[in-house]
Amino acid sequence: MRFLILSMTLLVVLSCNSVSRKTSHKQRLVFPALADKWDEAMPLGNGMVGNLVWQKKGKLRFSLDRADLWDLRPMANIDFKKWTFEDVYQHWKDNKYEKVQAAFDTPYNQLPAPSKIPAGGIEFDVDALGTVKNVSLDLETAACVVEWDSGATLTTFVHANQPIGWYKFENIKAPVKVTMTSPAYNRENEDGYTSQSRNDLNQLGYEQGAIEEKEHAITYNQKGWGDFAYQIHTSWNEDGNSLVGCWSVSSENKGWAPAPKASSIVTDAMSRGVDKDYASHLNWWRNYWGKSDVQVPDSILQHQYEMEIYKFGSVARDDAPPISLQAVWTADHGKLPPWKGDFHHDLNTQLSYWPSYAGNYLELEEGYLNWLWKYRSTFKRYTKEYFGVNGMNVPGVCTLDGEPMGGWIQYSFGQTVSAWLGHHFYLHWRFSMDRKFLEEKAYPWIKDVAIFLDEVAEKTDGKRKLKISSSPEIFDNSRRAWFAETTNYDLALIRWTYEKAAELAQELGLNKEAQKWTKILSEWPELAADPNTGLMFAPSCEYDQSHRHFSHQMAYHPLSLLDYSNGEEDQQIIDNTIKQLRKVGPDLWCGYSYSWIGNMYARAFKGEEAAEVLRTFSQCFCLKNSFHVNGDQCKAGHSKFHYRPFTLEGNFAFASAIQEMLIQSHTGIVKLFPAVPNSWQDASFKDLRAMGAFLISSELKGGEVTVVEITSEMGGQIVLKNPFKGMKFKATAAYRTADSNIIISLKKGEKIVLKR
Repeated sequence: MRFLILSMTLLVVLSCNSVSRKTSHKQRLVFPALADKWDEAMPLGNGMVGNLVWQKKGKLRFSLDRADLWDLRPMANIDFKKWTFEDVYQHWKDNKYEKVQAAFDTPYNQLPAPSKIPAGGIEFDVDALGTVKNVSLDLETAACVVEWDSGATLTTFVHANQPIGWYKFENIKAPVKVTMTSPAYNRENEDGYTSQSRNDLNQLGYEQGAIEEKEHAITYNQKGWGDFAYQIHTSWNEDGNSLVGCWSVSSENKGWAPAPKASSIVTDAMSRGVDKDYASHLNWWRNYWGKSDVQVPDSILQHQYEMEIYKFGSVARDDAPPISLQAVWTADHGKLPPWKGDFHHDLNTQLSYWPSYAGNYLELEEGYLNWLWKYRSTFKRYTKEYFGVNGMNVPGVCTLDGEPMGGWIQYSFGQTVSAWLGHHFYLHWRFSMDRKFLEEKAYPWIKDVAIFLDEVAEKTDGKRKLKISSSPEIFDNSRRAWFAETTNYDLALIRWTYEKAAELAQELGLNKEAQKWTKILSEWPELAADPNTGLMFAPSCEYDQSHRHFSHQMAYHPLSLLDYSNGEEDQQIIDNTIKQLRKVGPDLWCGYSYSWIGNMYARAFKGEEAAEVLRTFSQCFCLKNSFHVNGDQCKAGHSKFHYRPFTLEGNFAFASAIQEMLIQSHTGIVKLFPAVPNSWQDASFKDLRAMGAFLISSELKGGEVTVVEITSEMGGQIVLKNPFKGMKFKATAAYRTADSNIIISLKKGEKIVLKR
């Protein structure tokens, strides 16, 4: 009995010193009926395979996908023996730029491949089940449930870490017929016109794959370009009033590691059974949701945030390809996906991983870095062949295997692509403090970029510039999109690269290399800023027209070369830059513009404005299933774009903005609730991650911070801006104060609790 009393006392003490996690379940997404459009479907996925649950022509449909389903034929127009960067420069200089457009831009629009491709679909004839009562997606369990008035139900999920999906019909009074459909590779597109893609799938030139039906099993084998092929297989069992089945999608190609076919994967899964797989699936998602938690009092933003974190867990894995434009939810409309579903590195992949850092999902972000590292030799070859120099750059638009695809050449072959990608290597180091990663990947990547930029630059009298420079995506793909001056976009990434190359070299004790990078940095010009309008596109071009890509202000966010913490001069530039963005207006903004400026407002500690633009994003640039569709669906003047091509980067930049409102650590001083609106009197977060590998939890009650928990993963010193506003607080470990900061040194694994 004495042991029980002591245990209960300890429990009470710990609970009083802890940030409470909301005990209720995550929100559910609920529809009164099945969606009748693929991009409004219930999304399920695990980074490698995905499923969209909706209704097409009266049948319940699973639109299946796999991340490595790609037509990888070489881009027919790209021949670096005929066209190099020097050739592009000369044609621009000689005012013959139309030849560049014909060689690089036009083929991307006209040729159907290379491209991401869809897998196919499984359909269920559910007419006999009657009227659908509701359709729900449980975020906590990552399972979709369909209920009919008749009492019948369908539960379906994509397993969290196996390339399979399960479906279970229960209480069915009549048989449910299962069929499979293939994409329209060699037949007319029956879905008609869509504004989201120019090319029909039948332009790929494939022979239509065969669908083989057996009792309680269907297999679809599809041959693609070259040696690529994929298979979809499903099988099921019927028992009285229930039907339980499993599906998988497998792929193969020359040079790829051998892998089991979908039919074999499903056979193994069926032998394990749905209950065992569901238990392991739930365990993964339980651990995932346990990584961090955010609670804000705005129901719109709370719901959208939880949807974004759910989607991130559905599309990112350490052993899967990076998040492409649509990840594992490729368009199911008889055409190629928007922008071929490729990897865009002038914004799209980068924004997609922003929430992984503060959100404490570094292990999922590793898939991005692993892929970039895997194709490092491919990128170096491209750099040598196109630019004619050493070091490394990355194609701004590329395939699954890292090869260039072309398109608007200023950005698809941009000179600072690998620099922005290097930002993610740096962030991974700073948020993880993984010394091995620093030595073996972060510094080597940034060093390769620094070498490339050194060799590609023009050098005159100790000063440096790019021959021609661009700023995504101002002036689109016209000749004007090239500047004779180095743009703020390129310059910010160049200056950031040399600053961080020197920092990391110094960290590793490579003092001579650090000195070299610092000297090169001093030879690049300063950023161009107008005293009234802030950061400019280039020294001769201020931000004077609405534009979706805030490339000119990269130095502010996400690179932090300019920051509010640096003093009045930076503050004025930042304020003027954001003011000019709003003054010029959002005519040509799209959804991710609102997510991005939400991050910018948060960095400037403007919580009211951040919440406002994020609500606009959620309510007017997302469909009912939370998919970001670029255009203003409210048609309320938030943009002149009203189209709906679905892409993911705007969704994940939204999640990052919410995190920035709650915690910031990029300056070396951790700030808690730095950008929350005044109306947010109660909010909390648990286990958000700060630079230095610290996990932090805190709670805001009645507008005042009441408790802070800090756990050090790697050991070290953390500087915390005092969140208690001069009020007394207690701490469970030693600390000291300096100015308005609390300075704490923790050992690896050590925790401190600060409480009013």
